[in-house]
Parts: sequence; C-alpha cells; structure tokens
Amino acid sequence: MREAFFLDAPRGGRFCLATRPAGTPKGAILFVPPFAEELNKSRRMVALAAGAFAREGWTVLQMDCFGCGDSAGDFSEASWKDWIQDLGSGWDWLQQDGTQRASAKLPLVLWTLRSGSLLAADWMHERGECPPLLIWQPVTSGKQHLTQFLRLKAANEMLAESDARQVMASIRAALQRGENVEVAGYGLSPALASGMDAANLRLPAGYAAPVAILELGSAERADSSPAVASLTAKWTAAAIRVRSEVVAGPGFWQTQEIETAPLLIERSLGMLEYLAQ
Repeated sequence: MREAFFLDAPRGGRFCLATRPAGTPKGAILFVPPFAEELNKSRRMVALAAGAFAREGWTVLQMDCFGCGDSAGDFSEASWKDWIQDLGSGWDWLQQDGTQRASAKLPLVLWTLRSGSLLAADWMHERGECPPLLIWQPVTSGKQHLTQFLRLKAANEMLAESDARQVMASIRAALQRGENVEVAGYGLSPALASGMDAANLRLPAGYAAPVAILELGSAERADSSPAVASLTAKWTAAAIRVRSEVVAGPGFWQTQEIETAPLLIERSLGMLEYLAQ
C-alpha cells in the first residue's frame, strides 16, 4: 500500500510517499535522496525498490526535501541545513508511526543513494544516531561531488578546458560573494554549496550498527571502486560491521534514458536481512 501526504515542516510541507507492507512488518526504512537531476533520474528505480522492500515486510518513507519535487520552496532557496532538518523530520515520523510504536525492537534503516550518503553522515553526527545503513553507490566527498556538478555549466556550453577553468573560478567566486548561481537549470545557493562542499562520508565513533554498501558495475567487474574499498577497509579497521559488493547494472541516476537495475534490488533484499539482525 502506498500513501502520499505532506509532512508539516518549516516554510511549508514536504511531499512524502509511504509504502507499507501488507503483512507482518519487519521494520522501517527512510530513503535519503541524491542531488539535483540524479534525484529525478532515479525516481523510477527507487519506487521499484520501495515496492520490493514493502513486499518483504518493510515500511519505506520517501521524502522530497525542501525545494525538491512536490515539496514547498524552490531549489534555489534550499540550504544543506534545510535538508538535514528534513531528514530528521522523516526519521521522527517513522519513529512515531503506528507500526514502530507497537514494537520498539523493529529496526529503522537509513537507505541512501549517491550524495544522500553525505547528508545522512552529517545528520547522524548532528543527531547522534547510529542506525543500520543501506548505501547505494555512495559519494564519499562533497567537495568532489560539488565540483563535478559545477562542471556541468562548462560542459553544457561546450567550452575549451581553459575557458572551463575560468567559468569554474567565476562560479566559486560568485558563491563566496553570497550570490546564487545557475547550473544545468538549477539555482544553487551559497548555503547549499558550502554545506555540500564541507561534507564527507564518515560515521560517528563507536558505530555499532551494521552497514551494507552496494555499487553498480559491469558483469565483468567484481571489485569495489577505490573510494569504497578504502572506506570499507577504514571502517573494518574501526571494528564497524560493513559489507560491500558490486552488482551488475546501469548507472540509472545518470543515464540518458530512464533505466533500472533489478539485480541491485534483489541484492538489497539480502542486505536488509543482514541489517535487521
């Protein structure tokens, strides 16, 4: 069963979709979305996954953060802090949901895609939460992710490398002056850019909950990306229970046409069993 509603929040409601299981619930999942156009490209895949998770007993909450999708506000008005607060509102809603109130032992899982991992990391440090994590194709450096986004402006204008560097420098200078800039049709505020620029994927000290990381690759690729391999080794050394795997499928968040990765959903169901232990 899928329920659409607006969650009360500062500066207007946040559009939410709650997908509920028909049978006995296993727990609840909060989806933390990616950034800008990656959010729109991934909606089909995320909806399919939410449905599959619900059929296995999970309540899944998807929320459009401030300035995104059908939620209040404009993207150009959003800040990183706004989105951290929205994540907290979604988490609180799940904790107060009837299913969770009926059994405090049911797990609450954070499910992130791409830069959603950065937002989740900042929220966890701010709130002191350490939930089980299902991480899809994580972005580990906000600075690098922001730079890649800003490069879209130069790429769309088909500029030479020297001109592209000048455009990048002018964009960052404008943001530092407190000005909004437009990149690939998105108005980007200094408050959003600075928050992402400072974000990194890290976990609070003594993280006790399990973590599952899934990446997409070709059928021939079995190894994690260097960034994820480094992260996994670091967390393992810190006694964090982490599993990482590579699954065959397209990068649906960036493909020209809307695509899906069924094997990613299938493997995620197995990882959720691990996270629920």
